[in-house]
Amino acid sequence: MTVIELTFPASGRFHATPWGRHVNEGTTEWPISPWRFQRALIATWFLKAASIVSEEVVKSLIASMASRLPTFELPPAVEAHTRHFMPNNDPTHKENGQVTWGPSKLKVFDTFIQTSQPLRMAWNVDLDESQRAALAILCERLSYLGRAESIVEAKLLPAGAPINANSLPLPEGEEVPEGCELVRVLCPNLPEVHDAWVAANRPQEEVKAKGKKSKAKSLKASLPQSIFEALHAETATLQAEGWLIPPGARWADYTRQVECFQPGAVRPARQQKKPVTVARFAISSAVLPRITQSISVAERMHQTLAKRSDSKACARVFIGKEANGEPLKGHQHTHIFCELGEKRDSIGYITLYAPLGFDHEAQQVIEDMQRKALWGHGGHDLELILLGFGDLETFDIPIFRKAKRWTSLTPFVPTRHAKHYADGRPKLDEDGWPIGSPAQDLRRLLKEDHGLTPKSISPPDTKITVRPERTLRTLQFQTERNHGNGKHGHQSGVGLTIEFDQEIQGPLALGYGSHFGLGLFVPV
Repeated sequence: MTVIELTFPASGRFHATPWGRHVNEGTTEWPISPWRFQRALIATWFLKAASIVSEEVVKSLIASMASRLPTFELPPAVEAHTRHFMPNNDPTHKENGQVTWGPSKLKVFDTFIQTSQPLRMAWNVDLDESQRAALAILCERLSYLGRAESIVEAKLLPAGAPINANSLPLPEGEEVPEGCELVRVLCPNLPEVHDAWVAANRPQEEVKAKGKKSKAKSLKASLPQSIFEALHAETATLQAEGWLIPPGARWADYTRQVECFQPGAVRPARQQKKPVTVARFAISSAVLPRITQSISVAERMHQTLAKRSDSKACARVFIGKEANGEPLKGHQHTHIFCELGEKRDSIGYITLYAPLGFDHEAQQVIEDMQRKALWGHGGHDLELILLGFGDLETFDIPIFRKAKRWTSLTPFVPTRHAKHYADGRPKLDEDGWPIGSPAQDLRRLLKEDHGLTPKSISPPDTKITVRPERTLRTLQFQTERNHGNGKHGHQSGVGLTIEFDQEIQGPLALGYGSHFGLGLFVPV
């Protein structure tokens, strides 16, 4: 059994219009058509994995998946829409039967499915090792499904993963089960059926009757020779050629629960019973900031959170102070971590982490961050997309994993000066570490803040490897805050690697600016 799990981190929304329907009809595709999903896998391979996954493996994978109709575990969901007007540059338009002059407006419906839980789809096929490895890579690198605003996270589950199927293919001749309804789903055709169809239509392509030569030539060019080729076709091309259904595709009858869309069935993620300690954003901008600007981006986020929570009880979790001005102890308030995106050393995600927890009011403040672009100090505005709330186990990202060895993603800036005797010799602590040196200060903070004693700490490095192919100098990183107390660290930042005797749970951020993206470590 091959099981794939899909989640929709952009507020749980899935935008997709079924084949043959217009977007303004307000129809949605549910369950997701296998035709759409396998096309997305091929597109991901072309764009992001062609150098590491061979074409032969992808072809065999697609053929195996096309040989079976999948079953679905559809989560509780609601069907909703937004409507807005788009400018129409046609100088004339009709309104109430009258032709008027001037720019018109076009009313557009954006219909979507919203769910806070993952969807699972399963194929009853056993893939070989190379096919499973390829599918895992493609799922990991799949970024959207349906329209471009449908951000998706896909994951190949272990073989034999359970699935509570509630949407299945309906065998021919069987009646629709009670409590279910029938829905058409577009699927790839069986490879052997497609081969037979191509062979049966090939002679017709070679007909050269007068007046039909160009049409036969066009038909021949549009017949894909395999399911893999059929899944490549552009929708606009297929519609221009007059196909009522894409070549290589078929309609399959599926059943789904009549009450699959229930307004009361979807519970917002911020009402979950587990303590909410993490909020995660994806960011978009005309020019994405670099990881070297982490402290600046984090400070912009902090100022906006503080402003929006001003005079509210939840402000303490964002500013780190009680109502009477007393600072919170134990680093319980919000840490703002900037993480790498897909491009070189650009920031793609911002994660908020607070051991104190985000209550309902604090979650509302965080949700409101999406309403307006994050303004900044001379930089480009950042659009924020809330991916969701949770805890350390909700998001499988490097900073929240467990590991024995950790290395710097952003420079560690010591909070104390190095101390020396009058003759220039460094002063040593009881364990023989130079007092105030980066390694000694990191060791002290690990013990005081986390109760940890490292097995070893590497010598300070002036370079940080943010990706296997990308290394930055620590001097390239901003290490000063523009606002607030303690604007400057006592020393320039350095890169360090820590090793422990046992696995340590992240996040691990220490030193000056650790609440603003500095001193952040990731597993080696």
